[in-house]
Amino acid sequence: MPAYFVTGTDTDAGKTLVTAGLLARASGQGLSTLGLKPVASGCRLTSAGLRNDDALALQSRSEPAVAYAVVNPFAFAPAIAPHLAAQQDGRGITLAALAGHVEPLLEGPQHLTLIEGAGGWRVPINDSEDLSGLAVRLALPVILVVGLRLGCISHARLTAEAILADGLRLAGWIGNLLDADFAADAALYDANLATLERTLPGPCLGILPRLDAIDGPMRPESAAACLMLPDGD
Repeated sequence: MPAYFVTGTDTDAGKTLVTAGLLARASGQGLSTLGLKPVASGCRLTSAGLRNDDALALQSRSEPAVAYAVVNPFAFAPAIAPHLAAQQDGRGITLAALAGHVEPLLEGPQHLTLIEGAGGWRVPINDSEDLSGLAVRLALPVILVVGLRLGCISHARLTAEAILADGLRLAGWIGNLLDADFAADAALYDANLATLERTLPGPCLGILPRLDAIDGPMRPESAAACLMLPDGD
């Protein structure tokens, strides 16, 4: 069944909002879904164990329902880079372990599986491997979340170049407005989007406006209305 790896131009680009929004979009079309966050730092201790809010968001939009450990097998309390969090916790993360967890899930009955990364494309999980290597091992097409703010064009293009250099296809990109001032000049904002559309090697699957100043943080159900699933899904 179709599966995609979701990455971002940086930490807090909006990967979880986009991933949950795409899952909600698929569910609204009657499709079964699975959202995975294999590695998550910044988890809080609960009576059920460590839990990460991003992973919980993906779990809640996975249909049929799955256990938390399916969504997030590597959970760490410190809100720091995954390889450093793993070192502090005394646990190792390897691509072999991640692939061993994720690959069998791709054979499941769900119509759409989205695997959310951590941070940007080159985030390490240990001294010699990056989390992006999971997408490479599983030959997954990539959805890029572009945090729309000053500097995003270079960040997006560099990330896209790295994705292609790793032998993967950019299935599409989604813009997420992070800085309201970036869109204050409508003509300039449109010109920035046009540059991204012209220079990124994949289609735009949607643009998420910044609504928190008026309506509170955008919810995945609201995001879903602004998004398209990749072609063929």
